[in-house]
Amino acid sequence: MELSKKIGLILGPAIFLVLNILPFELVSEKGDPVISIAAWMLIWWITEAVSISVTALLPLLLLPILKVLPIAEVGANYGSPIVFLFFGGFVMALALEKVNLHRRIALNIIRLTGTTPNKVILGFMIATATLSMWISNTASTVVMLPIAISVINLLIDDEDGFTKNDQNFALSVMLGIAFSANAGGIATVIGTPPNSVLIGLLENEYNTEISFLKWMTIGLPFSIIMIAISYLVLAKWMFPNRGLKFNASKEVIHAELEKLGPTSGKEKMVLIIFGVTIFLWIFRTLINSIFPNLGLTDTMISIFAAISLFAIPYNIRKGDFIINWKDTSKLAWGILVLFGGGLALAQGMSTSGIVDMVANSIAQSEISVLFTAALLIFLMLFMTELMSNVALVAVLAPVVAGIAIGLDIPMLHLLIPVTIASSCAFMLPMATPPNAIVFASGYVKIPQMARVGVLLNLIAVVLLILMFQFVIPLLF
Repeated sequence: MELSKKIGLILGPAIFLVLNILPFELVSEKGDPVISIAAWMLIWWITEAVSISVTALLPLLLLPILKVLPIAEVGANYGSPIVFLFFGGFVMALALEKVNLHRRIALNIIRLTGTTPNKVILGFMIATATLSMWISNTASTVVMLPIAISVINLLIDDEDGFTKNDQNFALSVMLGIAFSANAGGIATVIGTPPNSVLIGLLENEYNTEISFLKWMTIGLPFSIIMIAISYLVLAKWMFPNRGLKFNASKEVIHAELEKLGPTSGKEKMVLIIFGVTIFLWIFRTLINSIFPNLGLTDTMISIFAAISLFAIPYNIRKGDFIINWKDTSKLAWGILVLFGGGLALAQGMSTSGIVDMVANSIAQSEISVLFTAALLIFLMLFMTELMSNVALVAVLAPVVAGIAIGLDIPMLHLLIPVTIASSCAFMLPMATPPNAIVFASGYVKIPQMARVGVLLNLIAVVLLILMFQFVIPLLF
């Protein structure tokens, strides 16, 4: 066990105990216990002393023990509608992966973008981002990596060996996959967990709803711009592959598609259910206006998709379904627990008056709104390089909501860019699973990733500040 984990394992509960036996109040009678729980969770999340999902169970035990909230109220957060929205998304991703449809989609996107070196880089980035909108960024990176390595191997094995241009191409492909996986998830509610943590917080604590389509109006353009900038920085500026030519990549993509064979009946069924679900998410508001008694929500649509994938038989005689319950052993159940823990901690902060205290102290200060927003975006983006973005949003989103109230601005204006910032980790291998996966390929060194990543991080900060100032007020 690493030293940092050993220290974190002991330090978390120790700080918790110290904060609870102090002879004076830090904030208030109910606020101090919540701060002590948040401190314990933060230490365990940063050091990863235990699984981040196990840490997320602490509010379920400690909030009732410390008489902040009854266990029924705390437990309700772990069964929040947003948890089931993501569960449905996970089941859809599981079906896509089981029938290999995600791989077919990715290969066809790369085939369509073209086979010159820069077009191949762009193809890999678009394909990865498209997958990351619907399945986990880890899964999308894992799908793309072997295909990318096959293409890179063509350059290693050609007559001129692995030249500087070849190395630049390999770097651009690998980093392009990682960065697109991170940015692609921003586009949809189910694309990356921080988005869902925010939407759950808004629904649970502030009775505010952001629909699937409404999120896409802000998330998708940002995602596209960030991917386009990443492509230009990688392929055109930092790692150009001038004069590099190879045609064999076309054969690699064709061979990979040949391995998949013709589109199967199961793939078609998954594609239909997937298409219907996206249609319902996009046109939900219109459907509800036509059928006002229906009361359709994004979570209901997500669960409809999950049940359909389990219950619609592919072959009724053989009892063959697209997915079975045993397939859910591959589901990221821990993330669902993590959502619940984040929402429970947020409820504790709200109930104990911590959010109000933050709001009041900000309201009494003379601090500039734009400076505050810029500082929060900057801090969130660079902190996410060092710890889980879901954990960060779970802890900081309620505090940011309090700051927005204190500044007397709509909380969505501040919460949305700060939450998006948590998914813009481009600098270090340990920041996100996609970064770690491409680093493990051996084609990327830490200084190379850090050099491009710090630039993209700063560009993301500027874009998010502009979004805060000019775009979000028009949409929300």
